[in-house]
Amino acid sequence: MDRLLTTLRQTRASKVVAVLRLLLGLLFLSTGLMKLLVPELREAFSGQLTQAAIPAHALNMWFVPLAEVAVGLLLLVGLFARLAALVGMTMMIVASYVHLTVHDPALFPLQPESPIIPIIALILLVWILRSGGGSWSLDLRRQER
Repeated sequence: MDRLLTTLRQTRASKVVAVLRLLLGLLFLSTGLMKLLVPELREAFSGQLTQAAIPAHALNMWFVPLAEVAVGLLLLVGLFARLAALVGMTMMIVASYVHLTVHDPALFPLQPESPIIPIIALILLVWILRSGGGSWSLDLRRQER
């Protein structure tokens, strides 16, 4: 188990990767918090889940925003960045599906209806998955000890 955790946290000092990780962390943190705290966006998210026929609506209304906040925080500090990227990739695949199946512009108040943002995030998350947390990450700090 220790070997798996060590492998998951392995990274190299890269400022480019670090900047991408920080931007993705801010994206996930802010979208999760907005779904939790802004009633209009929470309502839009509920409509997206309903129209896309995502199961366990009541559970996902809480689970997804809390998972987004957790992924965002892990990416921001660079702790288990690869694992956070993998979870984020799963969310972006589902988000792309939602964007492709829901055709009500009112349900996308702060973003385009097409899946541009989820696809870009997915591509960047693949980069984090391959590279790890990069510079300024807790993963790198731990590795250097």
